[in-house]
Amino acid sequence: MTTLPQWAADGDNLLTAFPATSSGVLIGYARVSTKGQLLDRQISALEAAGCARIFAEKKSGRNAEREELWKCLDYVRPGDTLVVPSLDRLGRSIQDLISIVSGLRKRGIGFQSLHESLDTTTPGGRLVFHVFAALAEFVRELIVQGTHEGLAEARARGERIGRPPAMNAEQIRHAYALLAQPENSITSIAKLLGVSRTTLYKYVPELAAGRDSLLAGDSRPALPAPRG
Repeated sequence: MTTLPQWAADGDNLLTAFPATSSGVLIGYARVSTKGQLLDRQISALEAAGCARIFAEKKSGRNAEREELWKCLDYVRPGDTLVVPSLDRLGRSIQDLISIVSGLRKRGIGFQSLHESLDTTTPGGRLVFHVFAALAEFVRELIVQGTHEGLAEARARGERIGRPPAMNAEQIRHAYALLAQPENSITSIAKLLGVSRTTLYKYVPELAAGRDSLLAGDSRPALPAPRG
């Protein structure tokens, strides 16, 4: 069952606009992805919207270190409204976007996106953003559910789940055979098998008690027969 995002499930009316008390001050944020792109059009749109101050930067949306965005978020005050040219200028993903707008809401700061005509200072805009958040949560739960179902089906088919082992049964057998020859060093055996010394100790646990104890008797564990 899909649950409401926390910011939309805190008991207040979903249609109540925020901020509750507006200062009327609009703060803009613009971003382009590469240095070769121009910010002029976005800045002009934000100026036409009446932004008193505009923060702008040239950073990829995948880059978490968006210095001007963090400066902008630190600059806005309760009652202000953050304005962006379009939603994709603010968030790296729908989850990122929801997280940022949720943080603004908790601080009593509004949000507007010019291209999508989304304005959380109005009841309609608040409802639209709530729908975005609910859909994002629904998609996330579908992905999780699909992953769990896929894993269950793989287990039912007897498939191994997770990372493959660092050493297979044949390599372990080879390791025991090489260790039985005192002239072979542990380091050389590990290199020959293409693993680290740590991995060799992990898959030949008798080595932890010393090589002499391993050679004293045939204490190696039973291994599955090689395929083919």
